[in-house]
Amino acid sequence: MGEDNAVFIGNKPFMNYVTGVVMQFTTKGAEEVIVKARGKFISRAVDVSEVASKRFLEGKVSVKDIKIDSEEFQNTEGKRVRVSTIEITLEKK
Repeated sequence: MGEDNAVFIGNKPFMNYVTGVVMQFTTKGAEEVIVKARGKFISRAVDVSEVASKRFLEGKVSVKDIKIDSEEFQNTEGKRVRVSTIEITLEKK
C-alpha cells in the first residue's frame, strides 16, 4: 500500500480530516487508510479515527492496528528533541 492512503493530521479544521478519511474509503475505494500524527496532534488523530469509523462509516470500517513511536530531530535552536508519533490503520470490514 502506498502513502497515498495516508492522512496526516495538522492544524486544519477537524472535519477536513474526517472527510478525508471517509473519502479515501468511499470514492477512492481504499481497503486501508492510515491516520498519522506527531506531538500535540496525536489526540486529534485518535478523535478523527473514532469519528470516521464510529459515526460516518459505522459497521463498515474498524481499527486494524495502532503504532506508536518517537522521532528525534533538531529544532530551530539546534537542540535535539524527541516527538511522539502515532499511526492508526483503519480497514474495511
